[in-house]
Amino acid sequence: MEIRLTDYTEEWQVEFEKEVVKLKRIFGKQDIHFEHFGSTSVKGMKAKPVIDMIGIVQCIDDLEPFHELLRAEGYDIVGEWGIEGRSLYRKGGENRTHHIHMYQFDNQQIERHLVVRDYLRAHSIEVQMYNELKMELSAKYNDTKEYSKAKKDYVNELEKRAYEWYLFRNI
Repeated sequence: MEIRLTDYTEEWQVEFEKEVVKLKRIFGKQDIHFEHFGSTSVKGMKAKPVIDMIGIVQCIDDLEPFHELLRAEGYDIVGEWGIEGRSLYRKGGENRTHHIHMYQFDNQQIERHLVVRDYLRAHSIEVQMYNELKMELSAKYNDTKEYSKAKKDYVNELEKRAYEWYLFRNI
């Protein structure tokens, strides 16, 4: 998939909220909490305009009966896709608009995603540095797979800084 890196817009938060309303309608009485994360959730962050969402459920196995309704809403059912315990749903085909990362409430990936989001929201210098890297890499790589691979080491270091901040903040 081609990289579509764009400037931050408040519309991403609006799109997240609209999608939550649709998803709550689909899932009905299921107890699911949604969080907006990733680059589209951080003011000032350049991003591929794909809204990343976390859905936190009591039991990940309870999602399967909703797959047909999700498909009808335009979602592809991807499965774990490299992260154990995740159920990933993608909307928009080649011009993706949303990713829903569903996790059972006790999955450690939830904290990892939200800690990085909160760290970036609190550190504008980190946002600037990450934006510079994204611009450099998007000029060098045209495909999201290559682009993501090239920024992996940086993201791993960013996660370490985020966790240090999180742990220190919560002492």
